[in-house]
Amino acid sequence: MNRMTRKGSLKKLMGLALTAVMGVSLLAGCGSSDNKSAEGGAAGDGKRVTLKVELFDRGKTPSQYTISNNFISQMIQKNFGDPNNIDVQFVPVQRSEEVTKLNVLMASASDVPDIVFVYDSSVFYRYAQQGGLTDVGDLINQYGPNLKKFLGDDTLKFGQVEGQQFAIPGKRAITARYSSFVRQDWLDTLGMPAPKTTDELYNTLKAFKEKDPGKVGSQNIPMGFALAPASYEPLIYSFIKPIAGDKTYSQRYELPLHEGFKESMQFLNKLYNEGLISKDFSLDKDKTQLNKDVANGNTGFFSEDVDSIFWPDGSYDLLKTNKPDSKLAPLDAYTNANADGKHIKSRYGSNGMYIMIPKSSERAAEAIKYLDWMASDKNLTAIYDGVEGENYDLVDGVPVAKADATQEAKDRLFNAGDTAIISNGKNLGDQAMNEKAWIMGFPPANQEILKKALEVANTDTVGPIVFSKPIQAEMKYSTALSDKLDVIIVKTAMAKPADFDSVYEKEMADYMSLGGADLKKELEAAEQ
Repeated sequence: MNRMTRKGSLKKLMGLALTAVMGVSLLAGCGSSDNKSAEGGAAGDGKRVTLKVELFDRGKTPSQYTISNNFISQMIQKNFGDPNNIDVQFVPVQRSEEVTKLNVLMASASDVPDIVFVYDSSVFYRYAQQGGLTDVGDLINQYGPNLKKFLGDDTLKFGQVEGQQFAIPGKRAITARYSSFVRQDWLDTLGMPAPKTTDELYNTLKAFKEKDPGKVGSQNIPMGFALAPASYEPLIYSFIKPIAGDKTYSQRYELPLHEGFKESMQFLNKLYNEGLISKDFSLDKDKTQLNKDVANGNTGFFSEDVDSIFWPDGSYDLLKTNKPDSKLAPLDAYTNANADGKHIKSRYGSNGMYIMIPKSSERAAEAIKYLDWMASDKNLTAIYDGVEGENYDLVDGVPVAKADATQEAKDRLFNAGDTAIISNGKNLGDQAMNEKAWIMGFPPANQEILKKALEVANTDTVGPIVFSKPIQAEMKYSTALSDKLDVIIVKTAMAKPADFDSVYEKEMADYMSLGGADLKKELEAAEQ
C-alpha cells in the first residue's frame, strides 16, 4: 500500500469513527435539555455563575502563565466577568486533537464547555442536524447587538442551517487567497514584458527554459509547482466557469464538476510534458521542495498563498540572501476564457471558525453576552494587541507591534488569536484597514511587495456559495473525493499527450463513482 493510499484509508477510518461518535454519543449527551440553553441564566438574577469557554492549547505557554490563567484571561475576567457576576473559565483542548476531544465533550452534557468551536464545517453540520446545538438567533437579537453588527448578515449566514442560527461564525479579516510571482530579473535579461494572459505566460515559460536567464543550468524550473492548493488552484480557476456571477462551489474537491476543468488539466499536461514545471511535483504536497527552489533562485514563476513567502526568514528573504541581484514581482497572468478573459481566482469566505453553544448549556445568554463584549469598543484590540505603549503603538489608526517590546509584553499575547474567536485576523472596521494592519505586521522590507501581491489576490475573485442547508454528499464523500482530486491532477499531468483523453475519462469515471455523481446531483438541486 503506497503512502497516498494509506493516508486515504486513515482519513476514511477517522471519518467513520467521527460518524459513530456523532451518531450515537452526541444525541445521548444532549437530548434531554430541550430549552435550558435558550432560557438559561439570563443575567440579572443576582447569582454568580460560571461560563466555560473552549480554548486551543498549542503547547507554547510561557512559563509564568498557564493556558487557562494568563494576562488575557485575567483581563477578560476583570473587564467582562466581574462586572457581569460571571466567572469565565477556559477549558483547554489540544489543537491537534480538536475534533476528537470535542466529540467526547459534546457527548457529555456535564463536561462540555458553554462555548465550543471547530473549523470543519462538516462537523458543525453534524452537530446541528443531530440536535446538539442551541439555536442562538433570538439570543443574538436580545444580547448581541454589537456582535450582530460586527459579523454582518453575510458572515452570519455561514452558521445557519435551514433558517436556524446554530453557529456564530468567526469573521475573517482577509479574504485574499493566492498570488502569482515572476522573476522580474529573468524577464529583464530576456528583454521580455511581464505576461498578461495565459498564452503569454506559456511563451514566457518556454523562453525561461530555452534561454535559462537565471543561468542555473539543470536546476532551471520555469514554473515552480507542487501538489498543493496554492499551486494548482490558481491554474484550475483560470479555466473553470464560475457557477453564478462571482460565486462557485466552496470545496476544492468539487473542482472536477466545473465546466473547464478538463481544459485546465490539459494545460497542466502540456506544461509537464514540455518540462516547464517541477518534475517531481507529485511528491511535494507540503511545498517543501517548491519553497527550496524559490529560495535558491531556480524558479521563474510560481503561485502561492499571498503571504506565505513574506514572513521573516521565508522564501523571499532567503531568495534575496542567496541571489542578491534577484527581483521578484507579483503577477496576474492567468486569464479565463470562460469568464471574459478575467483573472479569475478563489477567495476565502468571510467566515472563520464555527462558534457553537451546546444544547445542554445553561449559560447560553451569558455566552452571547461574552461574544458581544468581545465585539464591543476596543476589546478585540485589547485581546489581539495588548497594552498600547507596551505592546503596540497606533500608527494611522493601526495597532503596530513595538519592535522594542519587552519579552514580558510579548509573552502576554501568546494565545491572543485563539482567544479572540469571533475574529479570524485583525478586524479593524473595513477591508482596507484590515489589509493595512495585516501588511504592517510583516517585515518592513517586505511590505511594499506584499501590498502588490494583495492587489493581485483581490482581483476578479470568486467566493463560496452558501447553501441554506448542508450538502449531505460533501460530508459523506469528502475524504474520498479529496484524495481522488490529487490522483486526477497527477495522472492527467503525467500522461503522454496522446493518452490524455483516455486517462482523463478513466479518472473522472472513478471520481463520479466514488461519490462525484451524487455530489453533482445534490449541488445542482441545491442551487434551484
